[in-house]
Amino acid sequence: MDSAYIIETIVKVIVILTVFSALAGITTYFERKVLAFMQRRLGPMHVGPYGILQVAADGIKLFTKEDIVPQNAVKPIFKIAPVFAAATAFIAMSAVPFLPEFTLPFTDYVVRPIVADVNIGVLFVVGVMAVGMYAPLLGGMASHNKWSLLGAARTVIQMLSFEVVTGLSLIAPLMMVGSLSLIDINNYQEGGIGNWIVWAQPVAFILYLISGYAETNRTPFDLLEHEAEVVTGYATEYSGMRWGLFAIGEYANMFTVAFIASLVFLGGFNPMGFIPGGLAIILKVSFLIFLFLWVRAAWPHIRPDQLMWLCWKVLMPLAVVNILITGIVLI
Repeated sequence: MDSAYIIETIVKVIVILTVFSALAGITTYFERKVLAFMQRRLGPMHVGPYGILQVAADGIKLFTKEDIVPQNAVKPIFKIAPVFAAATAFIAMSAVPFLPEFTLPFTDYVVRPIVADVNIGVLFVVGVMAVGMYAPLLGGMASHNKWSLLGAARTVIQMLSFEVVTGLSLIAPLMMVGSLSLIDINNYQEGGIGNWIVWAQPVAFILYLISGYAETNRTPFDLLEHEAEVVTGYATEYSGMRWGLFAIGEYANMFTVAFIASLVFLGGFNPMGFIPGGLAIILKVSFLIFLFLWVRAAWPHIRPDQLMWLCWKVLMPLAVVNILITGIVLI
């Protein structure tokens, strides 16, 4: 294998780990500020100008807090579950093309901002993110805590419910493109805003966003750690950086869901008029991340039975009907 390719891949992996780990912390700051604005309060204000250094303070707190392991916990599984959550989140990113190709300044070297351009990119990302749901399940079951066990049980309910909708919502757009490659899906939407798949598949887009909120454990589908019912669910017994790894995995998955939604439905990194492709996809992902925060401020939590009812009796039939209509139109 070419040594330059190996070095380039290692550099890409380091950049993705560094950038998205930092973005996870920065997003917590913006989340607090957005929620504060919508609830008519100030949010973080005291640590640094406008509270911007609150992220650094939180990071220091997580790194220096005592790492407590319950006496009766299944210790190996308890310790590995947070690592599993963060690892699967970043592995899923390896098949996501974040930006268009560009040439390094002062060189002729062309960089493709994707670690592994696999021809089944969508399937790979969805599959690895689904495997990541086993992290809260294992962590909750290994904690020897009733609230953690309830959170783990809710993980099973949530995983069985929304994963079906996630897969079905993406089938119709894939039928139109005829490829599972995220690069091919992006190229299919060349030619401007009018060629975005969302105009032909609005139902699939809405279904994917709803299932994305469930997959990332975000309000109103944060059943796994709903504070008013199960303390913090699967994470009740976690502290320090092990708890931080769960948080990093959750926010990294938010960015993955936002990038997949942008690439599959919103034109990806194709230029939008005078807006270059790289800036275009950053704006789309930023809007979708803001939507995550907005929904948290606007919607109440739902019960586990309501989630199952919504997924199995409303969303899944809609997804199946949408696939049938797409097939008929394509024929």
